[in-house]
Amino acid sequence: MLAFINESGDTGLKTNRGSSQYFVIAIALFDKNSEALACDQRIESLKHELRIKSYQEFKFSKSSKKQRVAFLETVRKYSFSYYGVVINKDPKKLYGVGFKVKESFYKYASSLVFENAKSQLKHATVVIDGSGSREFKKQFTTYLKKKVGSKLIKKVKIQDSRKNNLIQLADMVVGAIHRSFSVKDDKGLYRKMLRKREKIVQVWPK
Repeated sequence: MLAFINESGDTGLKTNRGSSQYFVIAIALFDKNSEALACDQRIESLKHELRIKSYQEFKFSKSSKKQRVAFLETVRKYSFSYYGVVINKDPKKLYGVGFKVKESFYKYASSLVFENAKSQLKHATVVIDGSGSREFKKQFTTYLKKKVGSKLIKKVKIQDSRKNNLIQLADMVVGAIHRSFSVKDDKGLYRKMLRKREKIVQVWPK
């Protein structure tokens, strides 16, 4: 099993000074490696069709509406599922010293989304976007295995999203979730396209 994780928004708490109102994290799960490979290859071919260079990546925030629709229309045909957690950084609801530390905030949000996906996880290889330090990778792996269980998570990898099409898939998924909480005209479009792939999207705190 392969699990790809990505986030949208930031961990800053000063929403009145430019920080995002929501921090969203999502994981895209493939039960079969063969299906993940097929999806990966199809994403690569889609880049050529849309005249996007192979070294460029699909990012929700930087893609046009046409590119988002084409991407989601393409990937939704593959057998994956996704879980998401939306953290509302309303200061009246979200408090605690840990949320003021980026790494702690990220790890806690990750533990929530993995807890929701627990019933589906089995010896998963988790792939995370970012160049994170070896120490952070070690701490994050230990934290996840402690929270979720070492039998459910086999290992954690941190890879450059520019070189991994399925991390880009997770980016487009988490972007679709985040957009659904906005006031923009297309807020309901992208997540609706993925409705058959969505398992749980939790809003926290309630």
